[in-house]
Amino acid sequence: MLPKEVLENVRRLEIGTKGLVNEIFSGEYHTVFKGRGMEFAEVREYVPGDDIRLIDWNVSARTGSPFVKVFSEERELSMMLVVDMSRSGTFGTSYRMKDEVAIEICALLAFSAMKNNDKVGLLIFTDRVEKFIPPRKGRQHVLRVLREIVYHEPENKGTNMNTALEYLLRVIRRNSVVFILSDFMDDGFQKSLRVVSSKHDVIAIKVTDKLEMQLPDAGLISLVDAETGENVVVDTSDEKIRNSYSALRQAQQEGLEKMFKKINLDYINIKTGESYVEPLYKFFRKRAKRFH
Repeated sequence: MLPKEVLENVRRLEIGTKGLVNEIFSGEYHTVFKGRGMEFAEVREYVPGDDIRLIDWNVSARTGSPFVKVFSEERELSMMLVVDMSRSGTFGTSYRMKDEVAIEICALLAFSAMKNNDKVGLLIFTDRVEKFIPPRKGRQHVLRVLREIVYHEPENKGTNMNTALEYLLRVIRRNSVVFILSDFMDDGFQKSLRVVSSKHDVIAIKVTDKLEMQLPDAGLISLVDAETGENVVVDTSDEKIRNSYSALRQAQQEGLEKMFKKINLDYINIKTGESYVEPLYKFFRKRAKRFH
């Protein structure tokens, strides 16, 4: 049985995101993520200009006149939440940790999908896949997905994007919308990401904290790598050290964005100290304009 605290947290997530889902994101989600698949609807008589490749030869032979197949857009979608739960997510210098922000975004996206009668699935990973829930419909299933995210205690500390992406390719065959929520503190996953994005509609959501991009002037501080345990003492009063750190982080950020652009992958940057609503809303609006 799940602890009462977990159930209460999930309930708070549902209540906290309900207004946003109903007022903003449900409609935006529907507009942006219309079903990409096509399903057979009916046949009708051929008219000049129809694609001859759509002629239904069996029906045409029986009736003695040409008929073509008519397809309709398949509205139902599957949405996968691919959530990085490596130890680096347990960091934040604002009022929330990175993983707490990621959980709230997952709730917002999952309830938006539910509102549109779409399926929701979950893949939790560290340096291995730790949890997989196949996409299904319904409120109870969405609540189960969120309970798993809230309740999950990662067994490992590290990050391996390749492992998660390769697993996703094996288990999700049907074209899906895939949200990857991570700080993307890994490398060597470009090839896997390109393959996944060629089969699915992938959106990368990077959750960051301001201290990860810029060190404060706070004298000697001890920095510990949450995933490896490596500990270093840094003199942050040294301007050269602070500038070098910022330059390194900026270069990593630009490299990541360049990779996303190269494989034509949508990307949203979320900061722990700021509202995630505006960046998500801007993304939906921008994407709606691009596809319609």
